[in-house]
Amino acid sequence: MNSLVNKINAAAEQIQNSSRTVAFTGAGISVESGIPPFRGENGLWSKYDPGFLNIHYFHQYPEKSWPLIKEIFYDFFGQAKPNAAHYAIAEMEQKGFLHSVITQNIDNLHQIAGSKKVYEFHGNSRNLICQHCSAYYPVKDADLINLPPRCEKCGSVLKPDFVFFGEPIAAVTNANSFKEAEDADVFILIGTTGEIMPASLIPYEAKKNGKKIIEVNISPSNYTNSTTDIFLQGKATVIMRQLLSALDN
Repeated sequence: MNSLVNKINAAAEQIQNSSRTVAFTGAGISVESGIPPFRGENGLWSKYDPGFLNIHYFHQYPEKSWPLIKEIFYDFFGQAKPNAAHYAIAEMEQKGFLHSVITQNIDNLHQIAGSKKVYEFHGNSRNLICQHCSAYYPVKDADLINLPPRCEKCGSVLKPDFVFFGEPIAAVTNANSFKEAEDADVFILIGTTGEIMPASLIPYEAKKNGKKIIEVNISPSNYTNSTTDIFLQGKATVIMRQLLSALDN
């Protein structure tokens, strides 16, 4: 325990001395909100064939993709609430300890918790976009009873505004995220294993530019032994509250 306390204090000192700290979050931060990770023993892909999120399959068979999209991302994920880790990150930003958040998650929980500057690397499930005329619709205003939902302007099928398999990362989002990694003094990894390309390259970019890497994870990741400077092992909800407390002292 003393070792963890010492590490948390050391991490807090790095953040206090930093002029620009950025958080980089993955699926692990939302697990405690009831959202399972996609990969792993209890991940979604152990229960569902991820092919329904392939962009080519979606374009060809939207009537088959959409019932699963609705079930997973709106009926199930839509009930999730931010947890203590999301709120701790938002509070760090409010108190001036954190400049921004880069998240791989599409669940909108950072924004609901109060984070203002969030770079959504994989997009967000809160909006739908028309594949034909690019019209945007908040999902709360869309018809998810009669699937697939269609654009009111042109009648084309709507797609959730997050990145499907086979789709590129939005160029502006990609550039901004890597720029944040380049400009930060301290980079905090929270709940990310480093398995998803190209998002997994962002922490390496930070390290390459000499940034201090703080990692918060339940278990060691692809970054722990090669990239991380301070490894804070434990649940994100617990560690982030302890880190926030240390920053306030």
